Amino acid sequence: MSKQPIGIFDSGIGGTSIFKEINALLPNENCIYLADSINAPYGNKSSFDILRLSIKNTELLLSKGCKLIVVACNTATTNAISYLRANYKIPFIGIEPAIKPAALNTKTKTVGILATKGTLSSQLFHKTSDLYARGIKVVEQVGEGIVPLIESGKLQSNEMKELLAVYLEPMLKENIDYLVLGCTHYPYLIPMLTQMLPEHVSIIDSGLAVAKQTKAILLQHNLLNKNTQPPSIKLFTNGNLDILNAIINSEFETSYLDF
Repeated sequence: MSKQPIGIFDSGIGGTSIFKEINALLPNENCIYLADSINAPYGNKSSFDILRLSIKNTELLLSKGCKLIVVACNTATTNAISYLRANYKIPFIGIEPAIKPAALNTKTKTVGILATKGTLSSQLFHKTSDLYARGIKVVEQVGEGIVPLIESGKLQSNEMKELLAVYLEPMLKENIDYLVLGCTHYPYLIPMLTQMLPEHVSIIDSGLAVAKQTKAILLQHNLLNKNTQPPSIKLFTNGNLDILNAIINSEFETSYLDF
């Protein structure tokens, strides 16, 4: 089992930000990534549809022999991971907005979170926020329109910059000093956000923490691949292959797959 691949799925290409962190920390691991771009974004879908799509992605990764699955989507994690863990035998790693480190380190006692509607309205998010952010003001902002722009190859567009300016304004008025990115697409915005935010505002995403948790679970289940041969890395999309290639920008094998 240790040589079997890690499976990763997201509602599009955003979860490649998680894949990159996992690949950097665990360079020996074989990986299969599914970009469900045709159904992106998940954030404005019903809980039923999010669960249905998560099951579809899980079944496909299991058919390819995956030993562990990373749900590299905040919305899918909050709406589906409990079901997946209860109904499949392999380990699942989920993604949660990094409210805890922001709440622990804020000096202004105010943090911002940019996320999808599906994440911000979920019970899991509110449970995490209530647990770690007592006494902290959390300024929530739905990032409506961001994922479609990234999925259509408009990451660096003026349209994106204008949209971010609208979303950041109310947070900055509340004097946030941490901005939590609650969607795996959003780390690709960090260069632009860094230019737009004051120097005292720190940006936090969950990528490295997810990679570390993946390693810990592999060790716990004796699934870590100790083979030093070059790994097999395969990334699939049911959307625009050129856009996946542009955001990966590397030697990894990418393919179109109808799923």
